[in-house]
Amino acid sequence: MTTTTSSHHLSPAFPGRAPWGTANKLRAWQQGAMDKYVQTQPRDFLAVATPGAGKTTFALTLASWLLHHHVVQQVTVVAPTEHLKKQWAEAAARIGIKLDPEYSAGPLSKEYQGVAVTYAGVGVRPMLHRNRCEQRKTLVILDEIHHAGDSRSWGEACLEAFEPATRRLALTGTPFRSDTNPIPFVTYEEGNDGIRRSAADYTYGYGNALADGVVRPVIFLSYSGNMRWRTKAGDEIAARLGEPMTKDAVSQAWRTALDPRGDWMPNVLRAADRRLGEVRKAIPDAGGLVIAADQDQARAYAKLIREITGAGPTVVLSDDSGASRRIDDFSHSDDRWMVAVRMVSEGVDVPRLAVGVYATTISTPLFFAQAVGRFVRSRRRGETASVFLPTIPMLLGFANEMEVERDHVLDKPKKDGEEDPYAESEKEMEEANKEQDEDTGEQDQLPFEALESDAVFDRVLYDGAEFGMQAHPGSEEEQDYLGIPGLLEPDQVQLLLQRRQARQIAHSRKRPDEDADLLELPAERRPVVTHKELLELRKQLNTLVGAYVHQSGKPHGVIHTELRRVCGGPPTAEATAGQIRQRIAKVQEWATRMR
Repeated sequence: MTTTTSSHHLSPAFPGRAPWGTANKLRAWQQGAMDKYVQTQPRDFLAVATPGAGKTTFALTLASWLLHHHVVQQVTVVAPTEHLKKQWAEAAARIGIKLDPEYSAGPLSKEYQGVAVTYAGVGVRPMLHRNRCEQRKTLVILDEIHHAGDSRSWGEACLEAFEPATRRLALTGTPFRSDTNPIPFVTYEEGNDGIRRSAADYTYGYGNALADGVVRPVIFLSYSGNMRWRTKAGDEIAARLGEPMTKDAVSQAWRTALDPRGDWMPNVLRAADRRLGEVRKAIPDAGGLVIAADQDQARAYAKLIREITGAGPTVVLSDDSGASRRIDDFSHSDDRWMVAVRMVSEGVDVPRLAVGVYATTISTPLFFAQAVGRFVRSRRRGETASVFLPTIPMLLGFANEMEVERDHVLDKPKKDGEEDPYAESEKEMEEANKEQDEDTGEQDQLPFEALESDAVFDRVLYDGAEFGMQAHPGSEEEQDYLGIPGLLEPDQVQLLLQRRQARQIAHSRKRPDEDADLLELPAERRPVVTHKELLELRKQLNTLVGAYVHQSGKPHGVIHTELRRVCGGPPTAEATAGQIRQRIAKVQEWATRMR
């Protein structure tokens, strides 16, 4: 067999986002994956390709080839959401494969060559789909197959339904999960460390796609600021985003920032809209997306956007037919903004999205990668994507690891008590994968009241490096970064960011001391202190205080109280790294005096 017929009846316009000047050809990675498949003819094939690379095109080309060569007689596509199954049916129709996205039971109309269903639908009636596979030779395309591990019942249903299938093609852009539920039809191989990891048959990562010009480079713009909130116990706590603090305090500070009644969100939305305006100078139809945590916040953000821009955004609140239509309408318009809850984080194809605001507290690497994937689909060379983030150490870590390829780990690693950095709680993973806008109970986990927040431009993250110095919203320094042209080659982005930072540092040195009310350090000298590093600082302080107890004869509590009185700040458990270091220096000074 040869691969010359791999796109034998594709229309010249398909795929719509092929490499520049080759609209009637497959991208190199798609052809490479086709070649490997045709050579090996496997029953199961796992293709891992970064979001925006064109997994749908590859899968439908392969389906067309298998149908043409009578390897299979029908196709079943399994997608995570109702909207995506319709999107698959529309894409298949463009190359002459008719899939029924409304199929529920019974014989399939002869006009169709297959069906498009959801994982939830398979979970309800696995035997229906098994019977269809047994009656006719079937290719099953499992889109974003990691969802088959969302619950034991979905995984078991997929195994039961598609075990008799003639061929199975699994697709994913994010082949890692934080739980250890095995994903059906995925091969796991044991490494030298005894840990089993998923093994892909073909991988096309973000780094390769970026080098090929298939996806856009992503500029992350991070915003810090002072947060103040009241705990359930009635204590008022103040903290600065990005400073190390306890896990609960990070969560509460984060939620305070996202509260639409504070100043942080309006300032960040205003900055994001200015960035979108700059991008639209080069890309007139560029759109923006705010990913919100829940329906109430989505509506509140929509109101803020209307106040900022004078135009109301498209609001997508749930994964229903109306939402699907609104997404399609937005995709084909030139409207500026869309606000959505969760569901747009994966697989929804709106190629004109170029600016994003990450306004949710979901903190799994899977969800983050899926969310950023909404902005990286490249339509022409030189397009860039811009994503606005709160300065949360975990998110900045994900942003700096965009090019890291990961596999699904089936066994929990055991490293002398160290935690797997990607092994977030199962509860958080369930949160990340929810498409519906059900009440998640998140607001009941850590009862608190957001009191006030402000925003400070913090830094730019690009290609694993950090740039910029802190600046007030609306300042010339902030505008220097928001005003980066929307069409630039990746190396031009890096050069421009270096120049902007150098200019900002030069301006800062000329500034009178009384004007320097922000942290006057460039980004690369302001590493985000991790929770683990903060624990080490606390441990060091407590060790020094313990030693001083023996030297001075004073109780621990008295010394800690005296340190707070002299140095200022909250109790040690809520103190920042800078405050703890100040106390460490002070207790060392006291101990030296007593010698």
